[in-house]
Order: sequence, then C-alpha cells, then structure tokens
Amino acid sequence: MPGLYIGSTAPYSGKNTLCLGLGLTLRREGHSVGYFKPVGAQAAKIGDAWGDLDARAVCQALGLDTAPELATPVLVTQDFMHKAFSQAPCQDRTKTIAAAYKKVSSGKDVTLVGGSGGFLTSGLYACLDGPTVAQALDLPVLIVDRCAFELNYDILLSIKERLGDRMIGCVLSDVPGHYMEEVSSVLAPFLARRGVKVLGVIPHDRLLNSVTVESLAQRLGATIISGAAKAQDSAESFIIGAMQVENFLTHFRKHPKAAVILGGDRSDLQLVAIEGRPACLILTGNLYPNDIILARAEHAEVPIMVVRDDTYSVAKRMESLIARHKLRDPGKYQQASQLVAAHVDVAAVKKGLGL
Repeated sequence: MPGLYIGSTAPYSGKNTLCLGLGLTLRREGHSVGYFKPVGAQAAKIGDAWGDLDARAVCQALGLDTAPELATPVLVTQDFMHKAFSQAPCQDRTKTIAAAYKKVSSGKDVTLVGGSGGFLTSGLYACLDGPTVAQALDLPVLIVDRCAFELNYDILLSIKERLGDRMIGCVLSDVPGHYMEEVSSVLAPFLARRGVKVLGVIPHDRLLNSVTVESLAQRLGATIISGAAKAQDSAESFIIGAMQVENFLTHFRKHPKAAVILGGDRSDLQLVAIEGRPACLILTGNLYPNDIILARAEHAEVPIMVVRDDTYSVAKRMESLIARHKLRDPGKYQQASQLVAAHVDVAAVKKGLGL
C-alpha cells in the first residue's frame, strides 16, 4: 500500500502539522489513512503500554486506535541510548520497524510516516537516521523546512542529492508574511531548478504557534498564583522584560498575547505588562509579587506564574516548549487541516504516491 515518509531539515519544523493536515485532507477525500512513527523521542506511558506522545496526538486526531507500541516500535529512552552507545556496529532495528509498518499500513489506502528530528542526522548514532529508515520501508519522502530565521536550502539540496528521485519535494512552513514574496519569486524557483519541487508554502500561523498558559506552567514547573481562570488562554509568543520601562513599552506593544518573562523583583515592569493584558506573566527566581501587583493582575484577569529558574534559563526553554506542544491541543487540528489544504499541492503529493 502507498506510504509517505515525512521528514524535516531540523527538529520542530512542522512534520506533525503536515502529517495531520494531509491525513485529514485525504480522509475527507474518502481515503483510509494510517499513521506510523518509526522512532519516537517523546516516550511516555500511554495506558498500559509505552509509546510516543506526538504519535499518540496524531493518531487521536486522525481517529486511529493504533496500539502505542505498534505505532512507534522504537522509543528513544536513556536505556535505549546507553545500549546504542555500547554497541558497535549498530543493532539492526529496521526489520522490527518494517514488521510494525506492515501491520499499521495493512488495509489502508495510504500511510503517513512521521520522521524524528532532522532527516539527515537525527538517529545516526543508532543507524536510525531518516535516509536509512525511509530506504528500509521503501517509501517516497517529503521534507518540511521551517523558516525560523532563514530557509535551510543547503540541507534541502543535500537531501535531494542523497535521495534522488525518492524525494518527491518539500514544503516550506511557518513562513512570515514579509518573506513570502522572496520565497515565491526567488527561493522556490531556485530550488525547482536544482530538482527540489516546492509542493507548498505554509504561512506563519499564530494559533498553531500558541500554547496554553496551563501547559506552559506544567512544562516550566511553575506555580500559577493569580488568574487561574484564564489558564486555558493561549500565549502566541514570548518576550523578555529585561530593559528600561520606556523601551519595554515599545517592545511590548508589538507582541500581543505574549507570555512576558520578568524577574520577580521587577515590579515596575510587572505593572506595565499587566496594563497591556498579556497572555500571562512568568516571574523568575522564585520571587513572589507584592499585593499591589496581585490585585492589579486579578482585576485585569492576567495569570501570573512563579518559577524557580532564572530569566535566561526560562527564556532558553520557551521556544522549544512552544514548538513541542504545537499540536497537543485538539482545537488546533482543524486549523492544521485548513492550512495544509489551502497551501500544499495535495494533488502533486497524491501523484507522487500513485494515488
């Protein structure tokens, strides 16, 4: 049965979004769709079995009840890594992966296979990098590249050189509005001339890049001390309040619905931030605000959380936290589907699969 391996140039580039969006779109067209993630790095106990949290989220969104251990036959845990580091040469796990894939794909019109990390390098230490797994499953490959600061066109060209015709194209994701013209008129034609077909350009989407205040608190190990009623509201970005008040005001106005990271001792910036109705305040250093701050926050319905880590450490973790939890919220499933349907050439993808 047809299958498609979806990899990416780097971790957190939009593989899950593309898998989910393509899956829901194909299902609406009447195709039965399976999902498989050969190697999972988000290991967790799911019911009575161990599985991958991202794979579980995609399976749930697609209405699949695939057993966690079957959906993700290889889980990267500390024990797995220890064994991999002590083995030379690598243990061949591709047969286990292929056997699980055969079961998952049985009876499906198409099975979407989600890669882990960066396609070329992630899992290389255990001989489970993207090219090895895709070749073992004999699948065509679609690569996602996220435009965080710039596109990874060199990596896209390297993947094409490595895979040849097995790579059916790429999708550029999270592209900011001001970069769209350059992508369409310069970069996409350049890639096409080098043999890399651009099958979609997905714009930056504020909803998909948001995370609930409650999820932020859980992942940061923080305590919400005010505004708990708004804990299900979402933060769409984050800013650091480590500047003078007048500079902070200018910066703050450019980032609505942001999580504001502040030192617990910066009551001046805390008051300014509350007046701007941010998604939440994250106070660092395990320092609690005074009663005036708490009263203002309660009146404005602005959640405040307190975390032990320093401002730098919290800021360093925030971007990966937002990226990791992009599709853990069921409210985003439909948004992902609409983005893919509107901005990805699904017909070209189907052609590459022989559907």
